Amino acid sequence: MIIYRAKDYKDMSRKAANIISAQVIMKPNCTLGLATGSTPLGIYDQLTEWYKKGDLDFSAVHSVNLDEYRGLPKENDQSYYYFMHKNLFDRVNIRSENTNVPNGMEPDAEKECRRYEKLIADLGGIDLQLLGLGHNGHIGFNEPGEAFEKETHCVDLQERTIEANKRFFESADEVPRQAYTMGIKTIMQAKKILVAVSGEDKAEIVKKAFFGPVTPTVPASILQMHNDVTVVADEAALSLCCK
Repeated sequence: MIIYRAKDYKDMSRKAANIISAQVIMKPNCTLGLATGSTPLGIYDQLTEWYKKGDLDFSAVHSVNLDEYRGLPKENDQSYYYFMHKNLFDRVNIRSENTNVPNGMEPDAEKECRRYEKLIADLGGIDLQLLGLGHNGHIGFNEPGEAFEKETHCVDLQERTIEANKRFFESADEVPRQAYTMGIKTIMQAKKILVAVSGEDKAEIVKKAFFGPVTPTVPASILQMHNDVTVVADEAALSLCCK
């Protein structure tokens, strides 16, 4: 595991975007695993800026997203499909047919999870997977538990995750209680993993995830077992472990 220290959120975003852009330049037809939430916004802004300058070409890139709320139509402005189009896909020249997000409206969970796993396999796997880090150590929507979930599955969201996401909805009652998410095995099969972390509120979980024991009670801790993980974190996020 390589850890890069960034000065602040903007610096973290630029350093993480550099790693993604290098992947796209070195392998123009790569498959990117992408994430949502507030952390990647600066990364997507930076990638968009470089695309507009002519430095990046996404025309042959495929993407697969980590997760999607179950029960939200893609037109809903809180769906991750909507998020990705607003913040990246509609701003660069990636082909819409090459972008993939779990279908939150598929009522048959087993069917959707099988479909998504096959899709990733048919693409030849994920070349680089971007991850954020939840306050409870979740990656994707893989919540703390007694065992590491393996493949794409439907998960019941924990109260802390619902609480963290309710700011995006008019009320907590509107936050979906379930989501489709890549499993730990799916994530760990990515050839490269990039974790972006920012803020003092993430310092405690950074310490547990990357410097503590590997345990399913901290799902991100499994990343210590991957052979090609890069963490880009700002000084605040690293304040408890990397002086």
